[in-house]
Amino acid sequence: MPIIDALLNGLTLGGMYALVAMGLTLQYGVARIMNLSYGQFMIAAAFATFWLFTSFSISPLLGLLIVTPLAFGISWLIYRVLLTPLVKRAKDDNALEVDSILATFGLLFVIEGVVLVMFGGNYFNYAYIDRVFMIFGTPMAADRLIALGFAVLIGAGLYAFLYHTRSGTAVRAVAVSPVSSRLVGINVETAAALTFALGGGLVAASGVLVSMFLTFNASMGVIFTLKALIVIIMGGVGNLPGCLLAGLILGMTESMVATFVSPGLTLAATFALFLLILIFRPNGLFGRA
Repeated sequence: MPIIDALLNGLTLGGMYALVAMGLTLQYGVARIMNLSYGQFMIAAAFATFWLFTSFSISPLLGLLIVTPLAFGISWLIYRVLLTPLVKRAKDDNALEVDSILATFGLLFVIEGVVLVMFGGNYFNYAYIDRVFMIFGTPMAADRLIALGFAVLIGAGLYAFLYHTRSGTAVRAVAVSPVSSRLVGINVETAAALTFALGGGLVAASGVLVSMFLTFNASMGVIFTLKALIVIIMGGVGNLPGCLLAGLILGMTESMVATFVSPGLTLAATFALFLLILIFRPNGLFGRA
């Protein structure tokens, strides 16, 4: 049935959007860094997974254990080497936001250029699992179901870390008030570096999962960055449950429009929904004034 097919595809796509947006929410909410190169990390992870699978027959699920920690380490290094000097010299959060936008905008082109040199500008995909499952009489590719399952596990793990560990509590405290966090002995710089690296690991994990069922090329990172920003604003800046709900709404909207209207109108539907949220809920679905 077309409606069941659209719902299942929308659920998978929405889960990916939510996972991608959660990492950017952490980077912006805690480290106060607006990372415009965020989506390019996702595409780089997708290409790394493609290379591991086609060159060494390493499955994407095993690649997840390789690419994600590597992205975590690279993101931590980028924060310490490139962004920490910007943090130290910024007079306030507004100045830091402007500086970080300029720095990460340049980083976006660096990463995209490296990927273009290594793989070219063509579109890539690979076949990991060809099995198809029937759900309510509708065929569903196994790789999509696996990607959705791992997205749910990673999202649940992030929630458990933030709300059920001391380190997660410290991260949430820094997001609320860096000044007050210092008064109770929290190392704000370490928390910011940790969350920036964690955001990099999350987006890399998203890239690994997305590569299992989507066709991608070196220039698609900007699109995912824009959609992550849309999800964050729709859900309420810094609100993880809001990111989850907004990601699912966005994925369902795109899937329904592609199935019943026209695939060429999915981007238009995305921004139309975004504008409606801005008009009627300017602080997001879960945001506060």
